[in-house]
Amino acid sequence: MNEIYDVIIIGGGVVGCGTARELMRRKAKVLLLEKTNDICNGQSKANTAIIHGGYDAKPGTLKAKFNVLGNAMFDQLHEELDVPVQWNTSLVVSFSEEGHASLEKLLDQGRQNGVRGELRIIDEAELRQREPNVGSEAKEALLVGAGGIVCPYELTVAYAENAAMNGAEFLRNAKVTNLKKLENGNWKVVSTVGTFETRAVVNAAGAYSDVFNNMVSEQKVHIRPRRGEYYIVDKKYRDVFHAAMFQLPTKMGKGILVAPTVDGTVLIGPTAEDIDDKEDKRTTAFGLAKTLREAARTWEHIPTRAFITTFSGLRATGDKGDFVLGEPEDAPGFFNCCAVESPGLTSSPAIAKWLSEEIAGKLDLKENPDFNPIRKAIPKFREMNAAEREAAIKANPDFGKVVCRCETVTEAEIREAIRRPVGALDIDGIKRRTRAGMGRCQAGFCTPRTVEILAEELGVSPLEVTKFGGDSKLLQGYLFEEGKNNA
Repeated sequence: MNEIYDVIIIGGGVVGCGTARELMRRKAKVLLLEKTNDICNGQSKANTAIIHGGYDAKPGTLKAKFNVLGNAMFDQLHEELDVPVQWNTSLVVSFSEEGHASLEKLLDQGRQNGVRGELRIIDEAELRQREPNVGSEAKEALLVGAGGIVCPYELTVAYAENAAMNGAEFLRNAKVTNLKKLENGNWKVVSTVGTFETRAVVNAAGAYSDVFNNMVSEQKVHIRPRRGEYYIVDKKYRDVFHAAMFQLPTKMGKGILVAPTVDGTVLIGPTAEDIDDKEDKRTTAFGLAKTLREAARTWEHIPTRAFITTFSGLRATGDKGDFVLGEPEDAPGFFNCCAVESPGLTSSPAIAKWLSEEIAGKLDLKENPDFNPIRKAIPKFREMNAAEREAAIKANPDFGKVVCRCETVTEAEIREAIRRPVGALDIDGIKRRTRAGMGRCQAGFCTPRTVEILAEELGVSPLEVTKFGGDSKLLQGYLFEEGKNNA
């Protein structure tokens, strides 16, 4: 505990990494501690990837406020961080005449919340003109012009890279085990990689954010994870729907949606199942069957043979019905970001901005004139035209070596993903940064070469390369070893 940080952030998800970046707009010494082998390993990597318009949250709540504020920031994020953003609209579909009153309520909520852009109820004729493949029972829909899509892990990685470029420090495999208020007003943060002293703490620990709040405050928060299960459909069906297709929401959430992604696949889900285990990310026969059954109202002839994979994610559902943000009265210098479930991804840039401003005011952090908000993405070979590909290969021959055939990811992209600030350390980290392994064959062909590249770049044996850190090693040993009698 020799050096003192201005801020330590617990959790490397979209809010934690976004806050790290925003804090670097000030002259601040910032450290982010992430318990797993990589950033974006929890709620931020497994969600619906939607930029919500802001019609769904109850007026007057933090969810409503930060949803609308965050939505308006994504064009700037696209320009500064080079992340893909598409404003494809959202449609909230009613399948009965009785649903009209609920659509009117959502319309009124959206207007109260200040949803920007077009917001109106459209009849069946316009709905089918816009989306010819919508289910036969569809009657009308709420059109949300400010609805969009983004890649959540590209956004999180971009936040982290830009924060690191501007001086923020990141430690992974750094599980925080204890927090204590010191006599000088600072905080002692105990982790598996060391003990640190800091003037302020940001609690952005997702499903575990209640654990840290309850360590330091009598104002208790309780989070029960809510599991959502999804299917991903092959890019062949990317044009079936233009908008993100929602169904009328229930008290459990926004329901089963069918939505295109910025990468060209189609996402179906999620379910909403409250569970007790904060690590239970299984997919289940029951949950996946429910996903298909309910999604069929929107997409009647779902091509089940075109499924690429399934996955599940956990939402940090709190007992307050809203985000829990800022300092508890009895824990000054401890800044909560608890219970940030949907619309957490949309709200993340606004929450990060607000948190950084609150912290800067409390700690008297000065503006950083050297802050550079620009981060360029890894060039994507699959998006280049012939001339651009030729130029890229001439500049770096590794662009001529395709590793992932399904997604046309090259060796140059994989190596850069490892070498960048807060770079990839495992197979899943490569996948999130480049899409290698995310295509139709789900890494069936590209894994061996990706393992070789990771081993070369990290300076380790291929036997040490993992899928997602910890004990998730892919290889057990050599069948034949040079210099040994392998008979």
